[in-house]
Amino acid sequence: QPHLVESGGGLVQPGGSLRLSCAASEFSLNRHAIGWFRQAPEKEREAVACITGSDGSRFYGDAMKGRVTISRDSALGTVLLQMNSLKPEDTGVYYCGAQGVFRTCEASDFGVWGQGTQVTVSS
Repeated sequence: QPHLVESGGGLVQPGGSLRLSCAASEFSLNRHAIGWFRQAPEKEREAVACITGSDGSRFYGDAMKGRVTISRDSALGTVLLQMNSLKPEDTGVYYCGAQGVFRTCEASDFGVWGQGTQVTVSS
């Protein structure tokens, strides 16, 4: 069963930055639409950012818009999420998901997921 692997999470102080990486265990992500989502305890999974596989169009969720950038490292076949000006309310598990042909930046349209990486923003 192919799956994704997230990395780069950790503990950061408010106002700090983190860069998350999403890679696939058995295929390159270069042609897939990839989304980053987050989930806080007792809350639904919400979209942070998505990038299409066809033309690299980017979509950003309202929660972190202006503070995150999604990009591809085509040489490595990975997708990165640069997060800046982090706030305590950004704490949660961050997941990346993949879909073959981009439909929407909603979690329900993504069929392949990673295990997630914990991001904790605290002083």
